[in-house]
Amino acid sequence: MIEKLEITGFKFEKGDLSDQILIDLHKAILKPRLVENKMLNLLRQGKVSKWFAGIGQEAIAVGVTKALDPDEFIFPLHRNLGVFTSRNVPLPNLFKQFQGKEGGFTKGRDRSFHFGTLDYHISGMVSHLGPQMCIANGIGLGNKLNKEEKVAVAFCGDGGSSQGDTHEALNIASVWDLPVLFIIENNGYGLSTPVNEQYRCSSLADRGQGYGMEAHSIDGNNILEVYNTVSEILSRMRKDPKPVLLECRTFRMRGHEEASGTKYVPAQLMEYWRSKDPVINYQEYLIAEGVIKQEDATHLEKEIHKEIEEALAEAYADEDIAADTDRELADVYKNHDQIVIPPVSNSTSEKRLVDAISDGLRQSMTKYDNLVLMGQDIAEYGGVFKITDGFLNEFGKERVRNTPLCESGILSAALGLSMKGYKSMVEMQFADFVSTGFNAIVNVLAKIHYRWNVNADVVIRMPTGAGVGAGPFHSQSNESWFFHVPGLKIVYPSTPAAAKGLLCAAIEDPNPVMFFEHKALYRSLAAEVPDDYYTLEIGKARLAREGDDLTIVTYGFGVHWAQKILDEETEVSADVIDLQTLIPMDWETIMDSVKKTGKLIVFHEDNMTGGIGAEISAKISQELFEDLDAPIMRVASLDTPVPFAANLESDYLPIKRFREKLIELWNY
Repeated sequence: MIEKLEITGFKFEKGDLSDQILIDLHKAILKPRLVENKMLNLLRQGKVSKWFAGIGQEAIAVGVTKALDPDEFIFPLHRNLGVFTSRNVPLPNLFKQFQGKEGGFTKGRDRSFHFGTLDYHISGMVSHLGPQMCIANGIGLGNKLNKEEKVAVAFCGDGGSSQGDTHEALNIASVWDLPVLFIIENNGYGLSTPVNEQYRCSSLADRGQGYGMEAHSIDGNNILEVYNTVSEILSRMRKDPKPVLLECRTFRMRGHEEASGTKYVPAQLMEYWRSKDPVINYQEYLIAEGVIKQEDATHLEKEIHKEIEEALAEAYADEDIAADTDRELADVYKNHDQIVIPPVSNSTSEKRLVDAISDGLRQSMTKYDNLVLMGQDIAEYGGVFKITDGFLNEFGKERVRNTPLCESGILSAALGLSMKGYKSMVEMQFADFVSTGFNAIVNVLAKIHYRWNVNADVVIRMPTGAGVGAGPFHSQSNESWFFHVPGLKIVYPSTPAAAKGLLCAAIEDPNPVMFFEHKALYRSLAAEVPDDYYTLEIGKARLAREGDDLTIVTYGFGVHWAQKILDEETEVSADVIDLQTLIPMDWETIMDSVKKTGKLIVFHEDNMTGGIGAEISAKISQELFEDLDAPIMRVASLDTPVPFAANLESDYLPIKRFREKLIELWNY
């Protein structure tokens, strides 16, 4: 039996709600409480590894979820068990998830509520908190583009409301009039940090005014107030898509997680909120109103307890998940058997690198009417490098979208769009600026398929590289930042024809692709490029030059530097391998060449330490040691930021050092 406590100042207003709805809400709010009580017992017995208890906050998760349509997306946190139970996610599967069993939702790869399920329109939480609010914006944008009268709901805590991604999410939703309801569960503490150390406004709803957004603050422990308020807000949002901020005042009755406890909470404050228990008070209200009887409540508890025990028995009966290395590696990416598309005709024209990229992007927009472009100044202005010049008139503002200056929020929104069946291209104004969206790429986009079988159909265009006198903030070669991250593909073409064909292929690929474009080549390099739409194979290197003495492995501007120096050093005969794709890498082409020549020099513009050349060198040393006739040489830029002054930048770049190492290797 749940413990009865004295009610203090709790007022329920049922309005026009039928007795059946009241009873349904009672069952919905009681179930997560009883599941949580069981989980806490199992935690004490060592049968559950960790638990984030939402006891005391159930009215919010339940009230909000029950007000939504079943096919409207919801983005819960780790204390929102009521979202999953209210969506009727089967308890056996939930318990298998908590135990890391095969029948869970992540194949044992993630714990507790770090998962989602498209079948129930729930998107798994991101531990960094704020990004999931940005992902909800992508769902909201998809709903709006589809002209669906649907709303997305994202949960945030008072602690998470301090994050930059939360600001970006609210700002983007407001600027784009997205139908997203942002729920802030203000439970008094961010772990142990009280709200007076989190913000200075009297209510978190006050922030809505700063975003030009409707905002409300309600009693989050009163399930009828939550349900009625959210129902009314949603009915308006579906007809008039605009975001709303809703603060739900509540309290967390247990630790942030069980190990942290609640010793930092004053006893008087704890007792006050104990008297406002959302489950007990609501049950007592229904009994007092004659909607249910005490025996009805007792019978319901027994039914739920029985369901819990049966579900646990099924979960425990499952064998522990078996490790399968091949499956683990295969699930990092969504399977994509690329079919290379050749040009329909032999028609070609001379195109600069910038023209080829623009051409490929335009033809992809025509081919895929679900492709949306997002980036700073890409609409009317056409982007700082004019890649999308004229696109706005051709494809419209819904598909060619200027964004606020917020890389992280837009990158995460791109994932939400992917969940709605859209493709997206996000342009970084400069590759350097991707650092403010780093978390969205490496922790959200890259991991999503491995975690719970959802793909991120997103291409991130990265104008990169030095040689243009732009200094430390606009000249970085940062491809190696992402080279270590499973789940990303990295493409780096060196020619106009490759740029067009690989960009079209990247857009076709359902996985997140980082697409690097060297700024210094945009208008300095031109070549004949097919006029038709076509694709090239991602993961296939190009033999840019053939020779016998040694192998040069490079990419980007390095291809052209290497060719120029070989033209000048006529005695050296070398294979020049243009990688074109860094992940997946074409190891076969590299190894075949090294076996032939016996000598290898790896050459790139990125810094030496931790660069991609280190991985190539290590793998060749390990696998082809007996085929080598000389030490592997590595040449790269200095381990400094990129300087501005021309002489300093020239010294920073590896061109001179490459010539020296090339001759040294040739003479070895």
